[in-house]
Amino acid sequence: MIFYSNEKGIIPSTGIKNLEGIHDLNLKLPSIAIGVFSEHLYKDIVKKYNCVQIGKFGGSSISRPIHILNYKDKEFTLFLAGISGPWISSDIEELNVNGVNTFIIFGNCGVLDSKIEDCSIIIPTKAYRDEGTSYHYLPDSESVELNKKYKEMFEKILEENDFSYTEGATWTTDAFYRETREKINYFKSKGAVCVEMEGASIGAVCQYKNLDYFTFYYAGDNLDAIEWDARSLSQLINFDKKVKVPALALELAYKIAKNN
Repeated sequence: MIFYSNEKGIIPSTGIKNLEGIHDLNLKLPSIAIGVFSEHLYKDIVKKYNCVQIGKFGGSSISRPIHILNYKDKEFTLFLAGISGPWISSDIEELNVNGVNTFIIFGNCGVLDSKIEDCSIIIPTKAYRDEGTSYHYLPDSESVELNKKYKEMFEKILEENDFSYTEGATWTTDAFYRETREKINYFKSKGAVCVEMEGASIGAVCQYKNLDYFTFYYAGDNLDAIEWDARSLSQLINFDKKVKVPALALELAYKIAKNN
């Protein structure tokens, strides 16, 4: 059982590390951040756009970069997002200390409906909480609502760029090797169209901290089959389709910045 408390945690966020590897609370980042779960897509973005590395997430096992990205004369924070609820929630906490208050985060997901095309876009409207992190930020409930603020804006971007997309609930889990047939059928019956590992946590931490956010996915493996179908789960399969996805996040970030 997870004990929820609305009380402030006793450990203060130390923020991100600068290029020298020192935690720097005085390092102020652009207020809108784009988080990318795929390392290959992240590297492609850095190559295509005017990006300068400003810092990194430090940890005992891995270091992940943080860049400043210029798009249409606007500056944004770009970060390689940590996979799973605990990691992405820590990313959000630490970037927020350094000035970020709006997050756009995207990555792939497994689909629970075989009719959803490979690499097509999925907009989650709520996340079923089958993980642990969200329960430390919000009281116990079956699900957390997602993406209310920027959904219509993003839908317009998709339509303008001729992207097919699906809307529906997502199932957020901590254990992808425990995605059993029983669980798949259960969450499908509740309206879930996909499964991933961060959605509920992103929604919970941003709502708790009163931060703006939008999260979306591109379709990967298919769990709606007699046998699991990996499809384009591997990062480099259908990469020609996947490299078109970051532009959607950048355009959303630009429109948000322009309207602020």
